[in-house]
Amino acid sequence: MPLDDPLIARVNALNTKLRHHAAADVLRHAFAAAPNLALVSSFGAESVALLHLAATVQPDVQVLFIDTMLLFPETLSYQRDVARQLGLRRVQVIRADTAADPDDTLHLRDPDACCDLRKTQVLSSSLAGFDGWITGRKRFQSGQRADLPPFEVEEATGRIKVNPLAHWSRDDVQEYIAENNLPRHPLVARGYPSIGCAPCTTPVAAGEDPRSGRWRGQEKDECGIHFVNGKMVRTGATT
Repeated sequence: MPLDDPLIARVNALNTKLRHHAAADVLRHAFAAAPNLALVSSFGAESVALLHLAATVQPDVQVLFIDTMLLFPETLSYQRDVARQLGLRRVQVIRADTAADPDDTLHLRDPDACCDLRKTQVLSSSLAGFDGWITGRKRFQSGQRADLPPFEVEEATGRIKVNPLAHWSRDDVQEYIAENNLPRHPLVARGYPSIGCAPCTTPVAAGEDPRSGRWRGQEKDECGIHFVNGKMVRTGATT
């Protein structure tokens, strides 16, 4: 996509306009700019905040949930419970063809390839036809997200990517969940502040970074769905 593409200019204008606006305002402008949006949710430790917010702004929001078939049973139950409690009527559960990993051991040999097979490829296919997607990423979650803007353009696809909670802190998320009496993922109380696939997620001790339990001991802190050709790429990311 050319760097002077009108979509990039529009995204930069949205970032400038909404730099200090609330997440609900970001979502309203997102649906106005690209009505055909999908919210991609892991139904993890903090996901319920964005799901509730999006359902408030757009009650019939389309939600995509990637079942990697390696998730904790608690996550699968939580997904069904949250969808029912929030009245999410359009939740599509997507799964990859895992014939290339018949014994479910690819994560032991090549965790990046496992994430690509079970998450990135199936999400890419499922997003075809959508104008953009909404994520729950936040700047505090890792160094690679420190400059995360509310709006991005995926150069390879031309889709808008919306990060309405980009500027939220961990306390903001927890306060929102408490104030709205939202259901919490059952694993949070058992020491899992960040929850992914069961084989690649461990409890976190007091004082550790909340994401240290993801791919512990490996040089990896992202599953790859926000990467292009192995790198995090942002276009139109003016903040």
